[in-house]
Amino acid sequence: MKTRYLYILLLFFSISVLGQNREMKNFKIVSYNVENYFDVVDDSLTSDEEYLPTGIRAWNYSKYTTKQNNIAKVLAAIGGWEAPAIVGLCEIESEKAMRDLTLYSPLKGLGYKYIHHESPDARGVDVVLMYQPHQFKPIHDEIIRIPSFKTRDLLYVSGKTTNEDTLHIFVCHFPSRLGGELESEDRRVTVAEKLRQKVDSVFINSGNANIVIMGDFNDYPSNSSITEILKAIPPTDNFQPESLYNLASVLQSRGKGSHKFQGEWGMLDQMIVSGNLLNPQNKISTTTSDMHVFEPDFLLEPDETFLGKKPKRTYNGMAYQGGFADHLPVMLDLWY
Repeated sequence: MKTRYLYILLLFFSISVLGQNREMKNFKIVSYNVENYFDVVDDSLTSDEEYLPTGIRAWNYSKYTTKQNNIAKVLAAIGGWEAPAIVGLCEIESEKAMRDLTLYSPLKGLGYKYIHHESPDARGVDVVLMYQPHQFKPIHDEIIRIPSFKTRDLLYVSGKTTNEDTLHIFVCHFPSRLGGELESEDRRVTVAEKLRQKVDSVFINSGNANIVIMGDFNDYPSNSSITEILKAIPPTDNFQPESLYNLASVLQSRGKGSHKFQGEWGMLDQMIVSGNLLNPQNKISTTTSDMHVFEPDFLLEPDETFLGKKPKRTYNGMAYQGGFADHLPVMLDLWY
């Protein structure tokens, strides 16, 4: 009798554990500014001369394939046994560059699809969404154009996750700080206004929308374009479904960074989520500690000027060194 009782108890425990494992499946989202992923074909409509075989950087097919293989290496390393479900990329020049990355790099066996639109950016660089079709099925995508000046479009994609929940994704690359932070701030504010307008329209259709906003914002989590215009605030204990929470502010407060400028690490690359995604009772959710900077040793090199380490770039000044990018990838774990 005692043996039978123990057997029933162990069986119940095993079923409970299996049930918990089924509930805690991972859905990984990555954001990565890959820095100047240019093909070697001249685009007469953009200023891509710097990254051509005849350009000042002597960009060629060998350097191009090294760049794409490096991007593939980073994404494969982030995913480990399971490729990231969604990847937002910044500074992609062309459809050809994406086709080569997904079909002819070491990523070719992973089955990635992508969404890309040409933007009016002067240099021709765009944002792209890559996704695993068995984990995310897009149902709608559109660009959000900034009419007042030429810059990268924002990319909005909505789709279904594996558990049939709807996820709204925004991939962003805000205008740079070229010319000075204050001198260029109005451009980032303008883009943040357009982004907030689209976010509001999503909330109007669904107050409990699951939203992830990611990319390179060229501003920090405390800058006005993020806190005042986009209204993305540091996480609190009382999450509201129609509010935006900036998970990068948690990392920034701990001294982490995805980009190094004049010896200081900062979180230019951010993950912003709607409050519904921070509700553990939601069908798909995350926590305030589920955003990370991916910083393995192979992405870094000694910082001889400011000490410590810095991202290992493709070029050190004008000297080619075959590195990766001036930004580190950031990632967010969702659970369902």
